Amino acid sequence: MAMALTVPRYSVGDLEQFPNDGNRYELLDGTLLVTPSPGVPHQAIATRIAFAFAELQAVGQVHVFAPGATVLPPATQLQPDVLVVPARYSIESKWRDIDEPWLAVEVLSSSSRIYDREFKRDAYFALGVREVWLVDIRQKSVEVCRAPGAGKIVRDVLIWRMPTADVTVPIDLGVLFEGLR
Repeated sequence: MAMALTVPRYSVGDLEQFPNDGNRYELLDGTLLVTPSPGVPHQAIATRIAFAFAELQAVGQVHVFAPGATVLPPATQLQPDVLVVPARYSIESKWRDIDEPWLAVEVLSSSSRIYDREFKRDAYFALGVREVWLVDIRQKSVEVCRAPGAGKIVRDVLIWRMPTADVTVPIDLGVLFEGLR
């Protein structure tokens, strides 16, 4: 007789009980996603992207978090490598209170690329994110998604447009990937 496999289900509240061990713990509809701590190239790219938004943050137009979190209680909490939200949110806000995330950036790594591309990308849109970037270090490209499903592959200059103002953030991918083989 075959035995049924039971997959545990978790809530956003359960995440607080997980250890602070360097792993990233996320939930997608109650399913636990665990990825190891990112490597140096991964963090360098995420940091460079976050820095590209520094001027907008300095003048009070956006908040940039690296990493951030998008939450839909009770069973979904994802942590993009970079999250850009309107500056109208207080920096004392709780993640679940930020209901208008403008940009979620995922830097693909060998341990997360399938989840990031096949599951998390579309889940971000369900969480209200307006735009998702999937940064592929191997291909030195960024997939820009503005709706569920595959997006446009960019290999030269990435341009983010602020949803509420005529403001853009250009990112030269040659500079972004500089020093990486």
